[in-house]
Amino acid sequence: MIQTNYQGALQHPLGTGFNARSATTDVIKGIHLKGKIAVVTGGNTGIGLETTKALAGAGATVIVPARDTEKAKRNLEGIANVEIERMDIMSPSSINAFAEKFLSTDRPLHLLINNAGIMWVPLRKDMRGIESQLATNYIGQFHLTSRLWPALKRANGARVVNVSSLGHHMAPFNFDDPNFEHREYETLQAYGQSKTASNLFAMELDERAKAFNVRAYSVHPGSIAGTELAREAPLELFQKMGFLDEDGNLRPEVLASLKTIPQGAATTVWAATSPLLNNLGGVYCEDCDIAELIPSDSSSNTRLHQSGVMEYSLDENNAKRLWALTEEMTGIAFEVR
Repeated sequence: MIQTNYQGALQHPLGTGFNARSATTDVIKGIHLKGKIAVVTGGNTGIGLETTKALAGAGATVIVPARDTEKAKRNLEGIANVEIERMDIMSPSSINAFAEKFLSTDRPLHLLINNAGIMWVPLRKDMRGIESQLATNYIGQFHLTSRLWPALKRANGARVVNVSSLGHHMAPFNFDDPNFEHREYETLQAYGQSKTASNLFAMELDERAKAFNVRAYSVHPGSIAGTELAREAPLELFQKMGFLDEDGNLRPEVLASLKTIPQGAATTVWAATSPLLNNLGGVYCEDCDIAELIPSDSSSNTRLHQSGVMEYSLDENNAKRLWALTEEMTGIAFEVR
């Protein structure tokens, strides 16, 4: 029996009965999380906020680390079972401080939702010289997960969900120049490689952590209306991606495919809670099911608006190489034991 998802060996839809129009209320129905503890990064806006609402509504205690705690308090007002803590996913010291505070409580961590992300930003780097989309969308996931590992292990039945994107189709991980030091910066290439890295990390983490009853997943939420993700994006980028016509108008087929925020958060919540995944991990999910694999020998003209997961983002050698490179780039030795 196949136990790992290397090369996408487990990328076969389960036939869950859900689809792209399923919402968080659909997938959380009948799920009881009383006594469970969750951390949701970016859990006070967009699909992160909806994820927080769904998990808290099912009885979980949800910790929301936020850079702007006052904004988080406003956005989360009235939601029961929520705790707000300060953390900046771009700041290594901030991640360490948050994790140390959580670990000091000796609580287990049943669900870690690595939801925080950015897109369509100009070239910026963090204090370590890491490109900002890579730092936020992947390195932050790796760092926080590594620091919270003792609590995940203590749960004896935890899940880690990385919010990735179909945007991983736009670029494999560039091992030669991940921080755009020797090539021209292209924001969609940076975004794509950051999401490819997130997929590789979830798969490799699952392989290393399943012996401790910790499973990991990556998810594509879909194209969603009403989030803050595009706040810095120029019009030309939307046109380049085919979202807008030459006059700057949203194409009808794109408009029809957009998800609501509750629909966009549904796959995250499904991956975090579905009993169908109790003995299965390391997979990339979309539309509340496991996605189909796109083999490496497929046409290179794969369009962003299609579904599925690229095999290069589930490659065993790439996953192991990325783990080692990340430890080198960050100085973090993430030993899963």
